[in-house]
Amino acid sequence: MKTQPRLPSVKEQWIVDTIHVRPIKPSERSKCMRLLDKFHYLGALQPVGEQLIYVATGPCGGVRAVLVFCAAAKHLRHRDSWIAWSEEQRRRRLALIANNARFLIVPGYHVPNLATHLLKLTLDRLSADWQERYGHPLALVETFVNPEQFQGTLYKAGGWLELGATSGHGRVQRDYYVKHQQPKRLFVRPLCPTARRGLQAEHLKKAWAAVEAKVAPRCTHKVKDIRSLVEHLKTVPDFRARIQTYPLWSLLAIIVLAYLCGAPRGQKDLAKFARQMNRGQRRALGIRRNRQGDFPAPSQPTFCRLLQAVDARQVEAAILAFQRQVRGRAPQGELVAIDGKAAKRSGGEMLLNAVTVPSLYYLGSEPVPVDKTNEIPVARALIERLDLQGRLVGLDALHTQATTACTLLQEAGADYLLTVKDNQKGIRQTLRARFAATPADFSPSADQRDDGLD
Repeated sequence: MKTQPRLPSVKEQWIVDTIHVRPIKPSERSKCMRLLDKFHYLGALQPVGEQLIYVATGPCGGVRAVLVFCAAAKHLRHRDSWIAWSEEQRRRRLALIANNARFLIVPGYHVPNLATHLLKLTLDRLSADWQERYGHPLALVETFVNPEQFQGTLYKAGGWLELGATSGHGRVQRDYYVKHQQPKRLFVRPLCPTARRGLQAEHLKKAWAAVEAKVAPRCTHKVKDIRSLVEHLKTVPDFRARIQTYPLWSLLAIIVLAYLCGAPRGQKDLAKFARQMNRGQRRALGIRRNRQGDFPAPSQPTFCRLLQAVDARQVEAAILAFQRQVRGRAPQGELVAIDGKAAKRSGGEMLLNAVTVPSLYYLGSEPVPVDKTNEIPVARALIERLDLQGRLVGLDALHTQATTACTLLQEAGADYLLTVKDNQKGIRQTLRARFAATPADFSPSADQRDDGLD
């Protein structure tokens, strides 16, 4: 026969009604850990990653409960299958999930309805508190229940979903797990109606996007693709008389992979990107083993020396050869856009790039001196060494000059599309005199036409 739940007494209901939940102050942390160590069956813990600890207090300030939320488990088969996100999405978005690692009600306050009421009060403010502390909200919370001691009634009553049992591993350090042979029941609770759909979406909504921005990009390319890239980069001669751990092609391949993966490409960023590559990827790069048998990651000074001494034109030739292998030849019918751009964190240094539009097939680059007015002869030099026969080439108004047009038409065998601005009065007058006004394909605005109405 099913037992009916006991109704709280007047005093017990007063305890429930007067409870208040808030994040702890720094000075209260040691006290909370002592309470957990004394009364919780798992004892105290060292929360990992982003974390918030809450206390539930009465009217006089006495602690009645402690709740700990910290970083979510990295790998949970049932959770990840339920969200249906990719491995890379999980890595970049895991900070949107928090783990309810501890929930303790201090002895003497175990009264009906208190646990569910406490959990609801905490979850109602958890995401906003996380936003205030860490600059982003939460989408989901998870927790584990030991089936040998609890049934998870508290979480079921609070609307949590049970997804299955864990594999029986526990995290003892940030990236270190130990098998404990005690699988737990996994519960999750979305903190917004679209949590699951938002976590699996191609792009995060604006409120969550800051989470992905904090996660450093990593190399997602397979070993066979890395080896193919390295074979092309081996054509670049090494400027060093003696090669030790890092052949030139290994370092160049890391830079190319960082670009393809959207990683920053300063020397410090490249070293960090290389450290995140796994053993198989470093081996495919051609990095040589050290005395410990590992394939070490190159340091920041190594990339500094490389970028100062390598022959840029030979690197470009190797990259173009690799591009042809992967993408085939450049599309013939597309516009070739030549434009100068300043690279991020380059101190204003410019590169003049030639790419096809819209496919963005790379054709070549030329460095531009600090004085931007020198971009004009740089563009002509780039045009002279590119194969532009029969193509249409577009440049901005800076390059709308007779010499550049002649170089394109007579020497490169290309057609040109040059921009004319209002401050180029002589050219504009010549165009007006030689060409009739082109009829517009759209109707003039209401204030420009006479519709004959009074």
